[in-house]
Amino acid sequence: MTHNNWTSDKILILNGLTIIVTGGNSGIGNELVRILSDKGARVIMASRSLVKAEQAKNKILKNNPEADVHIMELDLADLSSIKKFATQFQKEYKRLDVLVNNAGIMNVPYTLTKDGFEMQMGTNHFGSFALTGLLMNVLEKSPGSRIVNTSSIAHKKAVIDFDNLLYSNGKDYNGMAAYRRSKLANLYFTFELQRYFQSKNINSIALAGHPGVTESNIARHMLGPFIFKILKPLIQVVLQKASVGALPTLRAAIDPDVKGGQYYGPDGKSEWRGYPVLVEPTDYAKNEENARKLWEMSEELTGVRF
Repeated sequence: MTHNNWTSDKILILNGLTIIVTGGNSGIGNELVRILSDKGARVIMASRSLVKAEQAKNKILKNNPEADVHIMELDLADLSSIKKFATQFQKEYKRLDVLVNNAGIMNVPYTLTKDGFEMQMGTNHFGSFALTGLLMNVLEKSPGSRIVNTSSIAHKKAVIDFDNLLYSNGKDYNGMAAYRRSKLANLYFTFELQRYFQSKNINSIALAGHPGVTESNIARHMLGPFIFKILKPLIQVVLQKASVGALPTLRAAIDPDVKGGQYYGPDGKSEWRGYPVLVEPTDYAKNEENARKLWEMSEELTGVRF
């Protein structure tokens, strides 16, 4: 790997670009909104909580009163919310240059989305899949548009069982295993989406990024709020700041030299931390047959067809 120390300073002015960041009110998503709006982009902060989104927006505006940040409600665990968001967005905006599918949950107990999907696969994959499909019309009309999916190094230990993809009735459910599976799904979706663009001669690209091991609210799900509070001083030594963890996704979203189907992550040991560079997914994550099968199942289960 080459250590080119890519940072947000590499980004040129983004005036005229319209960008959606899901989960933009906290953690890595909020850093993405802040950086992109500081560079002049119009950024739509898609958030499940309008109250938290408003608070996050106000903090950004306090430091940069000129930031062009808009708030829209979006719950990726609810297909009706996703459809409402996509319809409203396309009424209000005529182009979409970058869709950053950043929002996600991690290691939660077995629960279901409003549409009956296992919560982590439902939120982390099906929600982003449906959102992308429902925004495809405006993405296709925006030459050079990009979709960036946030994966994780956790995908390296993931396995996918198509016979029990959603842990029916909680069968064999394990929070971390389900999280890993959803992050593998993010990569399958990215690579299959890129093949879709190429086969249809669509002037868009799909990429993925992962933040390494980064301080964010998602760590609370992994450790629990009580343990997280006790260990926070130690955790902050080990984990990257969210501003650094955001860089791989940011590079995939903005760097003019990236190519469709690429995957970015930190350049440090085991990809835990560092500057964003091209990284390799596992061979299992490159399995085209699995990717096609997941795509077909995703269309069938969400009712969203590309």
